[in-house]
Amino acid sequence: MAIVLRSGAAGLLLVALATGAQAGPAKFELSSPAFRNGGEIPARFTCEGPNVSPPLAWSDPPDGTKSFALIVRDPDAPDPAAPLMTWIHWAVYAIPAERRALEEGASAQKLPGGGRHGRNDWRQPNYGGPCPAIGRHRYIYTLYALDLPPKNLASAPHAALWEVFKDHVIGKAELTGTYQKQAK
Repeated sequence: MAIVLRSGAAGLLLVALATGAQAGPAKFELSSPAFRNGGEIPARFTCEGPNVSPPLAWSDPPDGTKSFALIVRDPDAPDPAAPLMTWIHWAVYAIPAERRALEEGASAQKLPGGGRHGRNDWRQPNYGGPCPAIGRHRYIYTLYALDLPPKNLASAPHAALWEVFKDHVIGKAELTGTYQKQAK
């Protein structure tokens, strides 16, 4: 295969294709140094520990992102063998577009850069960690990139936040953790 070198972005693409490197847009990703995608959430971030929110980091949001919103949900409630509902554990919005992380315990502190808490399914404006009554549940952390500048909607319920944001999602990144209460 001949390699043609050119200046500019098109030339870089040709070099990348010729060398077998993948070209294309960067991938919007959400991760945590506390647990891997699909892995177990440490007890520290659950009702069996201090129940603080885990550290989260993200990279490469889509162009045009003006703010982020984060929803943490448990689709296995109340029993993973027979789920009846999706339980919302945390709702955060108005995270500024320049942010790339939330530190551990962010829900107990003032959120960075004017970020705001919505209300979870306990009707509380904070993080409520995993605390499954039965079995091992999945907890899906979804970060939405929005083309909407940060707004102050006070501590609105997560469903009301979704109504405002749903038509403004330009990207989403997910991280899934699992948790089952420890046998006592």
